[in-house]
Amino acid sequence: MSNYNEKTAEVRPRSIMPSWFRRLLDTDLTLGWILSLPFLILWAWWFLYPFAQSFIQSFQDANFAALDQARFIGLDNYINILQDKAFFRAVLHSLEIVLVSVPIQTLLGLLIALLVNQKIKGKGIFRTVFFLPYITSQIAITTVFMMLFKKGTFLTQFFGKFGFGDVTWYADTRYALLFVCVLFIFQQCGFTMIVYLSGLQEVPSDLYEAGEIDGASGWNKFRYITVPYLKPITFFIVSVSTIGGFQIYDQIAAISRYGTLGSPAGATDTVVTYFYQHGIRYMNIGYGSAAVVLFFLIIMLITFLQKIVLDEKE
Repeated sequence: MSNYNEKTAEVRPRSIMPSWFRRLLDTDLTLGWILSLPFLILWAWWFLYPFAQSFIQSFQDANFAALDQARFIGLDNYINILQDKAFFRAVLHSLEIVLVSVPIQTLLGLLIALLVNQKIKGKGIFRTVFFLPYITSQIAITTVFMMLFKKGTFLTQFFGKFGFGDVTWYADTRYALLFVCVLFIFQQCGFTMIVYLSGLQEVPSDLYEAGEIDGASGWNKFRYITVPYLKPITFFIVSVSTIGGFQIYDQIAAISRYGTLGSPAGATDTVVTYFYQHGIRYMNIGYGSAAVVLFFLIIMLITFLQKIVLDEKE
């Protein structure tokens, strides 16, 4: 069977697909789901399934070496964790890393993005140089910084003029966590710069021209045009950086390679190292899984609070 089109005098074959199916394929929503499907499958396999498995194991007395002998113990793992002072110390250290590092690296990333977004020669080279630490091995950068922050080096003597001690930072309980913060800021600035740079290039030039006509200064254009337009990007950066701050592990492992994880004297213990110690090293996967679930809830709560704060500033 066929359809005859009087206007074109053509005979077109009738599609074998039902009309409702053709309409479904023509919609943007369907195309979006088709393109997103590979990612969703990988997300379910690499995140959703492991998290569901960890959630179930958090209610069990499960040993990593004998998972078939796991037994249900209810909320005992959660109760024991919430009674462990080491867990709260680890949470406090993770919060300190986030509260110190995220605002600084967000501000520095924005300032660098504003700088390289100007019409200057060689700005492509500057972008590459600033972004390079983000894609460089964390272990390699940590090793280099450990050499730079040894007692008697230029950097420790320089910071000594501002009240810091001329000591080996990563080996001193007073500065070890601050040393981790410096590493995180140095590595994240490049990522923040690139994301902000993409946002700055999307700000309509008409808005700046209108501001100039109204007599707005450079600061006022930045405050009332640039900052509000970049608010969604700022939320994304802060959220991703917060999660990254809580997930710091490689830098701490490099610092502690000649001693106990979290050295010196537990000054660099975080939620991730707490999970690794109990879940992997001590093979108590049930207890470690409970720590992971609490870790997930903490990140979700902080992200929710960040969104509330940014929405209130609109």
